[in-house]
Amino acid sequence: MMDNKPFETPVVVELGHVGKYRQIRSTQEAAECLMTVWPLNRGPRHRDALDTCLKVLEGYRSTADARRALIEAAKESEVLVPEDRLPDAKLH
Repeated sequence: MMDNKPFETPVVVELGHVGKYRQIRSTQEAAECLMTVWPLNRGPRHRDALDTCLKVLEGYRSTADARRALIEAAKESEVLVPEDRLPDAKLH
């Protein structure tokens, strides 16, 4: 069974509709999110993030690399929630 490679600090994104926040806590969760529920406005950072996550899960890169790549993809798709906008009660 593959280790899901947890992040040191979760990445919070807003997916689906405004106010629906999701905490991504691991490389495996990031890869699944990038493949299944990511917005359609995908660009090169999305592909890079997915590629990086898969390499981390295979043991070739670090979880820090996956987290950084996910943040860049989230910025590119305009779904990254800055830490100062995080309402604790809305996290899923």
